[in-house]
Amino acid sequence: MRESDNLSSKLLNMLIATKNQLFILFLALLFPLGIAGQEKCKVLVPEIAGQYMGKCKKGLAHGKGTAIGTDRYVGSFKKGYPNGQGTYTWSTGEVYDGEWLEGERHGIGTYSYTQDGEPVGMTGVWKEDKYIGPVPEKPKVLASTSIEKYTFTRQGDGNQVVINFYLSGNNNSDLENFSAAVTSGSVFESPGRVGFESVSFPFTCKVSYSSWNKTGTNRVYTRFEFQITQPGNWVVNLNNN
Repeated sequence: MRESDNLSSKLLNMLIATKNQLFILFLALLFPLGIAGQEKCKVLVPEIAGQYMGKCKKGLAHGKGTAIGTDRYVGSFKKGYPNGQGTYTWSTGEVYDGEWLEGERHGIGTYSYTQDGEPVGMTGVWKEDKYIGPVPEKPKVLASTSIEKYTFTRQGDGNQVVINFYLSGNNNSDLENFSAAVTSGSVFESPGRVGFESVSFPFTCKVSYSSWNKTGTNRVYTRFEFQITQPGNWVVNLNNN
């Protein structure tokens, strides 16, 4: 019985040892491949290029990821650079949480740091890694009558506001008793369209007129009043109901 027990014990130990050796071999094969895969994925900002964990494309960080060097970045990448939404932490303690474009702060974000032992936060618009100013207010609608839908679109820098009038998706040029009151600017008109150039912001405008309804059965009184604070070239589309 003793010899039999010793034999069974030896066989069991051999099986356990073999199993452990196979597991160790599996790990040895698995992790080097993972490390090699990470090394091939590059971050093109030197300060965060030490270690990268995340998605790759064509050998570059691309998608969600974390990059750590002397500084640290967690967020979206594109072609090796922070791009999109992300949080960057400098080795000195400052933090920027916001939008990025090709490795630079670009868009809306918050920069946080400590000054004289007190936390300071600066939220606003960034362009080419520089702070431009606070987030501009969105256009405000002050009054609306018989308007089914409206849109405001900023088309770059400038000092112009153009209003397009629509009915059932088509240009609405049949406007009666039209009037427009504005705080600044000179007016120019064409069928179904009125514009103001050389305006000063904030810019307030009130238009009123009568227009056919969708069914063409009667005319309705229309009024729309709005204010735009952010300078630029703006297009306002008004759709009658």
